[in-house]
Amino acid sequence: MKRTTSLSVISLAMLGAAGAAHAQTSVTLYGTIDTSITYVNRAQGSSNLWALGNSSAGNLSGTRFGVKGSEDLGGGLAAIFQLENGFNPSTGQLGQGSRLFGRQAYVGVTSTQFGAVTLGRQYDPLIDLVQGITEDNYFGSAFATAGDVDNYDNSFRVNNAVKYASPVWSGFQFETMYAFGGVAGSTGSEQSYAVAAAYNTGPLSLAAGYFYAANSQATAADRDGFLSTSDGTFDGPINAGYATAHSLAIARVAGQYVFGTFTFGAAYSNAQYRRDDASVFGENEKYNTGQGFLNWQATPAMLLGVGYSYTKSTGDSSATYHQVSIGADYSLSKRTDVYMTAAYQHATGDTGDGAGGLMPAQASIGSYGYAGTASQTMVNLGLRHKF
Repeated sequence: MKRTTSLSVISLAMLGAAGAAHAQTSVTLYGTIDTSITYVNRAQGSSNLWALGNSSAGNLSGTRFGVKGSEDLGGGLAAIFQLENGFNPSTGQLGQGSRLFGRQAYVGVTSTQFGAVTLGRQYDPLIDLVQGITEDNYFGSAFATAGDVDNYDNSFRVNNAVKYASPVWSGFQFETMYAFGGVAGSTGSEQSYAVAAAYNTGPLSLAAGYFYAANSQATAADRDGFLSTSDGTFDGPINAGYATAHSLAIARVAGQYVFGTFTFGAAYSNAQYRRDDASVFGENEKYNTGQGFLNWQATPAMLLGVGYSYTKSTGDSSATYHQVSIGADYSLSKRTDVYMTAAYQHATGDTGDGAGGLMPAQASIGSYGYAGTASQTMVNLGLRHKF
């Protein structure tokens, strides 16, 4: 899971030009390091794994460092920017396809009255407005959808994107985004677009959105993968056989309710991997997922959670994935916490093998991408520090 948390460590004030009103500029350097000792039962076939589970994808939060800032332009306007890098803390390797600022890289303008427009590599509106009220926001990847087929765990960002975020009106907010494919003579090739809305008032929060990403045009008889303004989510055996899809469409809705020290949430998603004549699978592949969770703030420092996820595939394949997850997070300070997450997943049926055929469905928890057998168990004991 990749929720964003930052603490300001640099703050600069600047005077405007002579005769102009005072303008203020601020720059913030921030980061998160999330690492764990991880055990995976049946991580590769029947083989078990002990490892440092500390890739840039993270457990509770993706490991990152970044810089962001704003400049007051007057009249309620401000220029804003953000550059955010993801990396593996055990090796120092870059994440997100070895991009220098693979998590986010954008510049824009925001208005207290009219909202914000940003341009660059960004999260889509469903991540901004829907993900924050799912269990992924609290306990991360071990609670994500099987194979992260619906981007529940923020597996991808979008390049070349122009995004508008409205102000919040009495608890209501919406966002819309369009990403230019940039293919001469074919406007729709590799484009992405999305829209989402959220309503938050008192203990109740609701959100919904729709995302669409087009794949590249085929240069041969069959397409050989997913090339789009969107990164895609093809990081494990559950949906890897559908990377040649003509397009990816995701609809998500979520809600949560806070009562005392308890938080209950539920979510539903429909993800469709649509084919054309250049796709190496026979029918449109569809994943319907229902999820629920219950969190208890046992003490001011201790958060406990349990969740269940059910995913059913139809169309090209017929597979079912049941997953139960638990988590505990203990804050040692405002910046440092220790945690434990665990998940068990069981798969039945069959799924695409990437060559036009079918193979037995394999359990693969969240967005980790480990290819197991019909079942898989994972346990993470971790440490997270924010700066």
